[in-house]
Amino acid sequence: MLTLSSSKLCKQRLSNATGLYCDTSIDGIGTCWPRSSAGQMVSRPCPEMFYGVRYNTTNNVYRKCLANGTWALKGNYSMCKAILHEEKKGKMHYQIAVIINFLGHCISMVALLIAFFLFLCLRSIRCLRNIIHWNLITAFILRNATWFIVQMTMSPEVHESNVIWCRLVTASFNYFHSTNFFWMFGEGCYLHTAIVLTYSTDKLRKWMFICIGWCIPFPIIVAWAIGKLYYDNEKCWFGKRAGVYTDYIYQGPMILVLVINFIFLFNIVRILMTKLRASTTSETIQYRKAVKATLVLLPLLGITYMLFFVNPGEDEISQIVFIYFNSFLESFQGFFVSVFYCFLNSEVRSAVRKRFHRWQEQHSIRARMTQAMSIPTSPSRVSFHSIKQSTSL
Repeated sequence: MLTLSSSKLCKQRLSNATGLYCDTSIDGIGTCWPRSSAGQMVSRPCPEMFYGVRYNTTNNVYRKCLANGTWALKGNYSMCKAILHEEKKGKMHYQIAVIINFLGHCISMVALLIAFFLFLCLRSIRCLRNIIHWNLITAFILRNATWFIVQMTMSPEVHESNVIWCRLVTASFNYFHSTNFFWMFGEGCYLHTAIVLTYSTDKLRKWMFICIGWCIPFPIIVAWAIGKLYYDNEKCWFGKRAGVYTDYIYQGPMILVLVINFIFLFNIVRILMTKLRASTTSETIQYRKAVKATLVLLPLLGITYMLFFVNPGEDEISQIVFIYFNSFLESFQGFFVSVFYCFLNSEVRSAVRKRFHRWQEQHSIRARMTQAMSIPTSPSRVSFHSIKQSTSL
């Protein structure tokens, strides 16, 4: 039921309509329609409450002021959606995305650990190229581990308290997130040096790539942490306050190495299409396979990261697609890295096959020796066993 005060308030909302116009009116739902020129389509925010149900007031209801100066009989309320219904659907999609994220990180962690121990045990394949793969996998393991720590420890109460340990957890997660990009940069540097610049890879040293992958991100994250401490010291350093751009201290270098890596890949593919196409040496074949893996993984890593800068808008379908797409790509990154750099690596597969055949041979020799030792070889042994059996009876 409309009150006198709401009616008076609606009367006060007069527009500057001249000539033929529709007079101020309140419809049966309670929406105030101000005086408007004839032929005009008028929009008003959806009602906050109707029959005890809250509605989303960011959407609008529309009503036509007809050419004869009278309002259309009904307004178009199709855009007004109950908040309860939206929250319920949003919550369901969010919960599914959380499950996808958790399963993806678990599968990735298992795959990464298997790949890590394969590189650890297979000493025969420890060249610089595979050492870079190994370090990249290690960086992803540490990133996934800190992701699990974040999920287990960061409750709303912890966020609000902004304690020191939760800020350190956030800084650690961002550091290992940065190392993923810098080790991918190391992959690009190695391939670009070996294929495009045609330098001997013997001149490249392991310490150079360790500096790129592990050392360079550290001062960047320290600078970011100092910026957060002074300008955005709240909510465990997750998220960012409007008008504060401290997160770009570490996001900027990550975007830069992505761009440089894409330039490297462009040059590498150009050379492979011309110079190395006819070459069939084992080293060239390995380079080609590494390039294919990088061609798949680098865009995957880049797309996932660039999604953080994408605003899916207010459309419900685009938001749902964004949530699922982002959750899947982000959580399965480690799995893809393990598959392309380890499980599909011909050197790793060959070394594992050799180990397995060696184990089979040793196992069969041991089994034959055990079988031979169990066969009686002398009459005295036979009589001893027969005597023992007879005495036990």
